[in-house]
Amino acid sequence: MNDALTRPVAAVIMAGGKGERFWPKSRTHCPKQFLSLSGDGETMIQKTFRRLKGLVAPENVYVVTNADYMTLVQEQLPEIPEENLLREPAARNTAPCIALAAAVIAKRCGDAVMLVLPADHLIRHEDLCIDVLSRAIAAADAGDNLVTIGITPSYPETGYGYIEFSRSQSAPTGVYQVDCFREKPDLETARSYVESGKFLWNSGMFAWRTAVYLDAVKEHLPAVAEITGRLQSVCDTPDFQRVLQEEFPKMPSVSVDYGVLEHASRLFTIPGNFGWDDVGSWPALQRVAKTDTNGNYRNGDVLTIGTKNCIFAGSDKLIAAIGLEDIIVVDTADALLVCAKDAAQNVKKVTEMLREQGRGELL
Repeated sequence: MNDALTRPVAAVIMAGGKGERFWPKSRTHCPKQFLSLSGDGETMIQKTFRRLKGLVAPENVYVVTNADYMTLVQEQLPEIPEENLLREPAARNTAPCIALAAAVIAKRCGDAVMLVLPADHLIRHEDLCIDVLSRAIAAADAGDNLVTIGITPSYPETGYGYIEFSRSQSAPTGVYQVDCFREKPDLETARSYVESGKFLWNSGMFAWRTAVYLDAVKEHLPAVAEITGRLQSVCDTPDFQRVLQEEFPKMPSVSVDYGVLEHASRLFTIPGNFGWDDVGSWPALQRVAKTDTNGNYRNGDVLTIGTKNCIFAGSDKLIAAIGLEDIIVVDTADALLVCAKDAAQNVKKVTEMLREQGRGELL
């Protein structure tokens, strides 16, 4: 921890996602943040929490998650105090999620620096990541700054949003001004972004003071701010859970990027290059986990002959693959996914069809 900081530091792990693009392993009762996808037995949320050690004391780590996942969080992160587990009664995207955590932290710790991290990202070079997070905390502590972590792009990815950035005289060394956010581009646009050197991938990791964020919400999302104020006033009282259940679902569903950051001033970014991946769909496993000499990711009892660049995630039975290339095979007790790698983004459509057909037992 940085002794030069003037404020306490808290961390918020956002863990309410459904991970539907990782069906059929990721299910409603156990989405991807609670799974071990890297083959080492450690789940994604456990990796995120472990990464925080040395930066934030466990008693200052908060998890915002779906009420249905509370038991999973308690089982996988027993070091975090139960009162730091915040239950979202309804999914309302990241801006309300972060506002809820900011209100609770502000009530307990005052104008603390809060580090905000998704639960389901994988990082290969953790020491480099911790260095960037430390600098983000320091930049947030130093003023009324909203700080986002950008990732130096290594290829023209079309599945990520981008941050356009530039130098600023008012920013500390290694910290840059955010000029604007760009939506997920087509391939040609993504190539131009990477070649220009003026763009970063938007990682969804942030640092700011609670007061700075809550003031920005008040300015740009007044409906969220009004409810957040009520929650803060009853925090740590017997009325908190009741008010949370009644009021939180009334908030609009809006992302922090669209609802707050795109309109905010004093918005900065710190570039990072630490092997980050948001693990958005099955092909990501070939980027973040071990593969064999033919480029196959294999988890489970898998036998391959003449097979290249495939992904196999098994359960109890043997998977034997012959002469395949660029195919995904995921086997579970009650469902089997076979998918071309270039169609992996459409896995979510399977869950939509199952929902329409009333087959909730497979979700």
